[in-house]
Amino acid sequence: MSDEETDSWAVALFVFLILITGEIVAGDSINTDKEVLLNLKTFFEGNNPVHPGKYTQWSKQSNNPCDWPGIMCSSSTNRAERVTGIYLPDNQISGKIFGNFSMLTKLSYLDLSKNTLSGMIPEDLNLCQNLVHLNLSHNILDGHLNLTRLNNLEKLDISVNRICGEVELSLPANCDRLVMVNMSTNNFTGMINGRFDACQNLLYLDLSSNKLTGKLWIGFERLLEFSVSENDFTGAILSSMFGTNCSMQVLDLSENNFIGQVPGEISNCRNLIILNLWGNNFTGPIPAEMGSISSLQALYLGSNSFSKEIPDSLLNLNNLTFLDLSRNNFGGDIQEIFGNFTQVKFLVLHSNWYTGGIYSSRILKLPNIHRLDLSYNNFSGPLPVKISEIPSLKFLILAYNQFSGTIPSEYGNLSSLQALDLSYNRLNGSIPAELGKLKSLLWLMLANNFLTGDIPPDLGNCASLLWLNLANNQLSGKIPPQLANIGSNATPTFESNNLENDKIIAGSGECLSMQRWIPANYPPFSFVYTILTRKSCRSRWDRLLQGNSILFPICAAGSSFRRFQISGYIQLSGNQLSGEVPIEIGKMQNFSMLHLGFNKLIGKLPPQIGEMPLGFLNISYNKFSGEIPEEIGNIMCLQTLDLACNNFSGLFPTSLMNLNELSKFNISYNPLISGTIPLTGQFPTFEKESYLGDPLLELPNFIDNTTDKSPRSNNHDKNTKRPTSFSAFSIAK
Repeated sequence: MSDEETDSWAVALFVFLILITGEIVAGDSINTDKEVLLNLKTFFEGNNPVHPGKYTQWSKQSNNPCDWPGIMCSSSTNRAERVTGIYLPDNQISGKIFGNFSMLTKLSYLDLSKNTLSGMIPEDLNLCQNLVHLNLSHNILDGHLNLTRLNNLEKLDISVNRICGEVELSLPANCDRLVMVNMSTNNFTGMINGRFDACQNLLYLDLSSNKLTGKLWIGFERLLEFSVSENDFTGAILSSMFGTNCSMQVLDLSENNFIGQVPGEISNCRNLIILNLWGNNFTGPIPAEMGSISSLQALYLGSNSFSKEIPDSLLNLNNLTFLDLSRNNFGGDIQEIFGNFTQVKFLVLHSNWYTGGIYSSRILKLPNIHRLDLSYNNFSGPLPVKISEIPSLKFLILAYNQFSGTIPSEYGNLSSLQALDLSYNRLNGSIPAELGKLKSLLWLMLANNFLTGDIPPDLGNCASLLWLNLANNQLSGKIPPQLANIGSNATPTFESNNLENDKIIAGSGECLSMQRWIPANYPPFSFVYTILTRKSCRSRWDRLLQGNSILFPICAAGSSFRRFQISGYIQLSGNQLSGEVPIEIGKMQNFSMLHLGFNKLIGKLPPQIGEMPLGFLNISYNKFSGEIPEEIGNIMCLQTLDLACNNFSGLFPTSLMNLNELSKFNISYNPLISGTIPLTGQFPTFEKESYLGDPLLELPNFIDNTTDKSPRSNNHDKNTKRPTSFSAFSIAK
């Protein structure tokens, strides 16, 4: 063969390889990998000019990309180094996914999780046939998924996105190597059928929080963990699904439409640690055979229609920590068997129709109980004083019952207590000063009762108290200056929670409590409900109890830059509080919500209020007078400001023009306020209702503040307990 023929043949082969494999285009050296990564850097920087990630440290001046942050390389001594992995989770990366990852021909590991990547997953990713680990979770990706050519994939996590389509059409055609698949919290539809039958090495499969339908996949028993919670599966759970070789450790079938009885053969899964059947239509008796699953730590049977009789065999579950039998319409007295579950730490019995049995069941003598949730029942009479003799108790939830009488002062002896929720009952009398001894208290929820008297100054000793709700009572007197000390140091409580080892999936107790205790429609807490599934609920709850500061974006006074810190609220609305707001309020640097509306507070609003990192401020329906403090303009991340129905006077503060994030504003019925509402900024964007009854204010021509209406009275009807936007942040059962 001549040289010319040889050259022509080589060129033809080169072109052929480009067309067929693309590998020559991509290159096969560390230098070509470096060029691809520099292109990736340019792509990221173009989409993220404001908040760049650690990829900005990738540089042409550095000869070896293996030294770059977030890059992993092969380390074989017999072969040249190649880029094999990209690890850039939580790097504030937004925009589309890079469309040339396949040019990194040895790429086996890709993690871009916890960013804000959007759009469809490009077809190019399906060409990365060496990928073993792919994590794109916690983004906002959408469209259909096609990874059918990734036959070497072992771990796939695309959870918490907006991806749609059928599971059956999305995964590798050859799934022999798959070990872990997490497709939860997306928009997948259709049925599972036998899609995973051929995935013989699969151990972990999470399809929860999608829109999947049909019958349950029969082959799940060979997995270690299987979750299909929060879907639309139907039909019965068959005994044939649980063979003698069942090796499962976690089975989560919660929040579907399964029917019938739970088969006793479920006890063949002798290694089960967590069994979650919550939120279905199961009927009949709880299988006595469950008592033989000695490894079981968490049993969720709530929101079904099980028979009231609890099998004695469950007492053999020596490792049982969490027992949830909420929402089963049991009624009558609490079953006496519950008093024998001495191993249980979390007993969740909310939303039944219990009327009694708190004493006769002996649940108040459980030695290890951490959480006792009896909310949403029909208990009446005085609160049980004996509860104060449970030294291990951390969460006491008795809300939404018909308890009456006073709050026992003995509750101040619960030294480990972190949450006390007695809201929505018929309690009267004063708040016991002894509650000020609760050094670990994070939540004090006493809203919507008939409590009277002063707020005890002793509450100021509760240095961990970040979430205080005393709304809609008949409390009177002044706001004690000592109250400004609450929440000043919750660190010891958070640190003790970090040492806890009860890492189990979410039960209805956490989710219901968080929805009730964290106000969704008040900034900055609205983040909680962006994507609130049972799984994310538990995760957020754990982070909350550990003081994870990622939770709340807060602005310091005088700054619009958000930092992340733990943040609380003070809810005192709907009472008869009087006097002036204490100047010490400026010390409350861990609170972003202050609601003092519907009281009888008087005098000037202290300028120190402008030192708080507030996102929400409501002082409506009081008797405040004098000028509106200019310092409120320093709260630059304030989103809600309600000053309505007071006696403020003087000029409208020009400093309020600094409130560029204001989305709700009301200054109506302050007839002595004067000045001009500017034509620019936020204030001309509000409806005329924000300015009604302020005849001295000069408004833009398109706003008319004349009205014949009168403001509502601030006298609350205390014979009617009603959830309002000013009350206890309640939700439906």
